[in-house]
Amino acid sequence: MTVVEVEGRQVALSSLDKVLWPETGFTKRQLLDYYERIAPVLLPHLRERPLTLGRFPDGVEGPGFAQNECRGRPAWVATQPIPLKSGVVRHYCLVNDLPSLLWVANLGTIELHPYLAPGARRDHPLALVLDLDPAPPAGLAECRSVALRARDALAAVGLRCFAKTSGAAGLHVFAPLDGNARFSDTKAFARRLAETLEQEMPELVVTTQSRAARGGKVLVDWLQNDPMRSTVAPFSLRATRRPQVSTPVAWAEVEAGSAAVFEPEQVLERVERLGDLFRGVLELRQRLPASASLPTT
Repeated sequence: MTVVEVEGRQVALSSLDKVLWPETGFTKRQLLDYYERIAPVLLPHLRERPLTLGRFPDGVEGPGFAQNECRGRPAWVATQPIPLKSGVVRHYCLVNDLPSLLWVANLGTIELHPYLAPGARRDHPLALVLDLDPAPPAGLAECRSVALRARDALAAVGLRCFAKTSGAAGLHVFAPLDGNARFSDTKAFARRLAETLEQEMPELVVTTQSRAARGGKVLVDWLQNDPMRSTVAPFSLRATRRPQVSTPVAWAEVEAGSAAVFEPEQVLERVERLGDLFRGVLELRQRLPASASLPTT
C-alpha cells in the first residue's frame, strides 16, 4: 500500500500494478493517473451530485457491481443521505475534490454515475437527458442521425443541447436546465420528444425497452429522467473491453461522422486542445417548455 498526500489529505492507494483491462494491460495505476489528470474538467460535473460507483475491483473481465452506500470512507469524503422507495436511507458519496476522486477510484471504481440533481434539491434536475442506445446492426452512425434530429427538435422549442459519447456504443444528449422543473416535468417532456422522434423516424428509432423491438434500431431512452436514475459522467471511464471514456463531442463532429470511441490518452489530448466541450451543461440555464410545445407528426 502507498499513502500519498493530495491537497492536504492522506490517500491510501493499493494494488497499483493490478491489470484492470487485460486486453491492453491497462492497470489500476493508469486508471488513477487518468482520473488525476482529468480531474480539473471532471470534478465540476460531479460536485454535490450523489454518485453511484461502478466498481470492478478485479477488472473488466471480473464481476462488477453498482455501489450506492459510501462504505468505509475517510471522514473527509462528504456524503448525501437519500431515502429509497423502500424507506431505507443510503449515504451516497459526494466526490467534490481530488482526494475523494482518488479514494473512490482506488476502490476499483471504473465508472462514475452522478445523479441529474444536486443532493440538496433532489427533485430538481439540472439537465434533461436522452440516452441513445443502438441495437446491432445499428451503431454510432445511426445514433448520430438520431442525435442530430433530437438537437434540431430541442432547438425548435428554444433548448440548446450538448452531446457526448456513452463510452460504449451510443450517444447521450443533454439539455441543461435552470433547476425550476421537477423530474415529473422532464420525464414527460423527454417521453414526448422520444415518441416524436419515433413517429418521424420509425425505421430507425424505438422507445420501448423490449429487446425484440429494438433490433437494428436506436432506443431513445427517456426513462433516465428520474430522481433515482444516474447517468455516466462526462470523462468517466467505462468497463468496456478496452479502456474507453464517455467523451464530450462538438456537434460539428457528430455532423461529420467523427464522433466515435475515445480512449484515455485521446481524451486528455482533446481536453488540452479543446477544453471541456460539456462545460455548457454546467453554465447554461434554460427553462423547460411545456411538452405540448413539441411538434407532432
